[in-house]
Amino acid sequence: MMKQSTLKESYKQSKYPLSGHGKRNIHVLKEAFQSIDGDVESDLYGEGSVIAEFQEKMARLLGKEEAVFFPSGTMAQQIALRIWCDEKGLRKVAYHPLSHLEIHEEDGLKELHKIETILLADKGRVIEIEDVLNIEEPVASILLELPQREIGGQLPSFETLKQISEYCQENGMKLHLDGARLLEVLPYYQKTAAEVCALFDSIYVSFYKGIGGIAGAILAGDKAFIKNAKVWKRRYGGDLISLYPYILSADYYFNRRAHKMEQYYEAAKELAQFYNTCHGVSTLPLIPVSNMFHVHFHLSKDQVETVLTEVQQQTGLGLTSYSKEINEKSCYFEVSMGDLYDEVPKELVKKAFTQLNDLIKQRFSSI
Repeated sequence: MMKQSTLKESYKQSKYPLSGHGKRNIHVLKEAFQSIDGDVESDLYGEGSVIAEFQEKMARLLGKEEAVFFPSGTMAQQIALRIWCDEKGLRKVAYHPLSHLEIHEEDGLKELHKIETILLADKGRVIEIEDVLNIEEPVASILLELPQREIGGQLPSFETLKQISEYCQENGMKLHLDGARLLEVLPYYQKTAAEVCALFDSIYVSFYKGIGGIAGAILAGDKAFIKNAKVWKRRYGGDLISLYPYILSADYYFNRRAHKMEQYYEAAKELAQFYNTCHGVSTLPLIPVSNMFHVHFHLSKDQVETVLTEVQQQTGLGLTSYSKEINEKSCYFEVSMGDLYDEVPKELVKKAFTQLNDLIKQRFSSI
C-alpha cells in the first residue's frame, strides 16, 4: 500500500506528466466559461437553444438525423439497447466480454431491463465478422466499442465494420456504436465521423475522455429513435433542470480539441516506441491505433512501482500514478495522450526512458 501511495505521489509531484490534458480541477470549468456571455440562458428540462443547438451540431457531425444530450454514457447506452430490444420484441443483445456494460455498470442492463447478453469473441481480441456469423440465437442488437479500451484500445479493420454492418442490416439486427472515444479513432481509419457512423443505427459519444470536458454524452440516430430516447431519458431522471454546465464545457473543449486527434494519435505512437525499447516492457497494441494504449511490464507490481517511482522522482517526468496487477509476475497501466505531451522536452523523455531501461536491466536482468 505504501508503494502504491508513493507512486501516486511521485506522479502528482512530477513537473511533466506525459498523458492526458492536465488535472481535472475547477480550472477546467472556469476556463470553459471565461468567454461565455453571462446572459446566455440555460436549458430547462431538456429544452432551450443552448441544448438544441449543441444537439444539432453533434447530429451533423455524426451524420444522423437527430441527437440528444445525456448526463452520462451509462444512461445513454442502456437506453439505446432497451429501445432496440423493444422494437424487435426480443430482450437479447450481444457485445464484447469486456464491454463497459458488462464490467462497469453493476449489471444495469440486466437488472433494470431484464435484457440477456451474449458475449462475443475472446477477452483478449476485438470482435470479428466470424464472431457475429457464429451467434447461435437471435439478438435485437449488437454493440461494438471503438476502440476496445480494456484491451489497449485495439480496433477491428474498417472492412470488418462494413461486413458486420451489412450482416446486421440483412438479418434485422440493429448495430449500436459505443463511440465514447470515436473521434480518437478517426485518424487511424482515415474516415470522418459521419463515414464511420453511417455503418451504425445508433451512436454514443463521450465528452470527457479525449475531449476533456466535465461530463456528458450524446446519443444519435434517426428521428424515431431519438424521440423514444428522450422519453427514456426523462424516465431515468436524465432531464436535470439544467445541463448547460456540461453542454457549454463540452462544446468549448470539443472546439478546442476535436481537430487535434491526429496529434494525439502520433504522440501515442511515438511514446509507445519509447516504452517498447525498455527491457521487459511492451505495449498493447505494439503500435497504437488511437491516442491510447496499455503498457505491460513482465515484472511484479511491487517491482514496477519501485522503479517507476524512482524515475519519476529523479526526472520529474510523470509516467503513471498507478499499476494494475495481472499476476505475480506482470502488471500494466493505461496511457491516453492529450495536450500535455506537446509541452514535454523531448530530451527529457529520452533521458527518462534510458534511465527506466537501465534500472530494469540492472535490478531484474533475469527476466
